[in-house]
Amino acid sequence: MVVLITGISSGFGLATAQLLAEEGHIVYGTVRREVEPLLGVHYLKVDVRDCNAVKEAVKQVVDQEGRIDVLVNNAGMGIGGPVEFASEEEIREQMDTNFMGLVHFVTAVLPYMRNQGSGKIIAISSIGGLMGLPFQGFYSASKFAIEGYCEALRLETKQFGIKVVVVRPGDFSTGFTGSRKKTIHAEASQIYTSYAESMTKVEHDETGGLKPQVLARRISRILRKKNPRYGYVVASFEQRLSVLLKRVLPAKWFASILGGYYKL
Repeated sequence: MVVLITGISSGFGLATAQLLAEEGHIVYGTVRREVEPLLGVHYLKVDVRDCNAVKEAVKQVVDQEGRIDVLVNNAGMGIGGPVEFASEEEIREQMDTNFMGLVHFVTAVLPYMRNQGSGKIIAISSIGGLMGLPFQGFYSASKFAIEGYCEALRLETKQFGIKVVVVRPGDFSTGFTGSRKKTIHAEASQIYTSYAESMTKVEHDETGGLKPQVLARRISRILRKKNPRYGYVVASFEQRLSVLLKRVLPAKWFASILGGYYKL
């Protein structure tokens, strides 16, 4: 299969590109900076926020390979802090990278997948796309947007033989934790007294989380499935339980549980 993965410089993207290349797939991956190349992986230097650059990258893959069988939308970033103090620039960066970056690639790939009558679009969301995480409000908003977008996309493209799958990771030990940007505002920690403690807990949970290879193996299995599920939660038992509780409990009850976890 010809697979295009966004954001392969580290974390999920790196692990997935490496595994799929080892399995014999033709793998293309996007990066924004120079990285140590993986054997068997073709690199494209692209900022996912640049619509024209995305179109050119997709065209380059199709010109070279004749098709794109799978698009894995992985590129993303996170901003932590009280939503009240996030700047306009931070909000735009969060939404443009996580959501609009995905939209740019899907829009560029769809004409080719429609013409070939097949394809898989895999979107890396988060369990934060199923519940609003305190002090990661705009990160959750970007992932909620992906969830709604993919739900509509799935129905619209079914007639063309295209499968749309959303993968929702929980806590993973990747470079994402260290690269998360935090809203810097003198009053933020003074007003929101639980902010610092909550973010410390988040970072502790992430650094002790699953390895990115776990997610890579799940994506590999999705590629091999003729009819994959609409969505997968890839997380610890406790986090998978929290997703279930969100679905079945009254909203106030679940909010109380989530708030208690973050000591809010």
